[in-house]
Amino acid sequence: MAAPLKRVLMRRASSAMRRADPAEWHYGPKFDPTRAAAEHDGLVGLVAKSGAAIEFLPDDDDGLADSVFTHDPSLMTDHGALILSMGKALRGPEPALHEAAYRRLGIPILGMVEAPGTVEGGDCVWIDRTTLAIGRGVRTNQEGIQQVANLLGPRGIRVYGFDLPFWQGKEACLHLMSVISPLADDLALVHSPLLPAPFWQMLKASGIRLVEGDPDEFRDSFGLSLNVLPTAPCEVIAVAGFPKTKAAMESAGCTVATFEATALCISCEGGPTCLTRPIWRG
Repeated sequence: MAAPLKRVLMRRASSAMRRADPAEWHYGPKFDPTRAAAEHDGLVGLVAKSGAAIEFLPDDDDGLADSVFTHDPSLMTDHGALILSMGKALRGPEPALHEAAYRRLGIPILGMVEAPGTVEGGDCVWIDRTTLAIGRGVRTNQEGIQQVANLLGPRGIRVYGFDLPFWQGKEACLHLMSVISPLADDLALVHSPLLPAPFWQMLKASGIRLVEGDPDEFRDSFGLSLNVLPTAPCEVIAVAGFPKTKAAMESAGCTVATFEATALCISCEGGPTCLTRPIWRG
């Protein structure tokens, strides 16, 4: 999850969010669609600067505000894409956008998670090429995890489910990737108080070193201080404004680029990882 980013799926906030009702989408009081669009452009610039090719979903006026968070509706494997099933009802149409994009790009589709199963990409963490951890919580259920295991098992991939805490409730979603961000194959940024204990044990047994994000910044940012995107091993993009967490990553040998994201990320509970669906790392 931290190999050099070569190709990534994104969607522009300027189209997806321009008519978003904050109450409907559970966005915070500082959400502003014009400012969010400008902040998203800043992230696009950093991703492009890394050398990654950006594939944009169509700018259709479909009212799917959360579709800017392209990490969630699909999962990429070495064998093709998995089309997932959203736990948030308002996001139900989004997997079809990803399916159409993969077909247009000539990327094979390995399979689909179907109702009543739900799995969101933010709950999926690759430990290595043959080990996938999935958080079981308000957005991902056991039926969905089992479907993913059934699809990946014949390819030699082991799938493990880990229970997540309810934390701040159903609307304020906690994904597994809310509490861990890979920085390199053997390095990850974490908020250990919310890590499932067996998942923590798996990380340690796999030889992954854990960098603790600042707990106050985690609380003040609703977890977004921890949501960072690696564009290469130890080269990451993060939301601006969390100097202690940034310093912790730099002390571990990382280079950290930041962008302003109050209206886009802090208000909408999705950071640079959420805003990107890597489709090729190498």
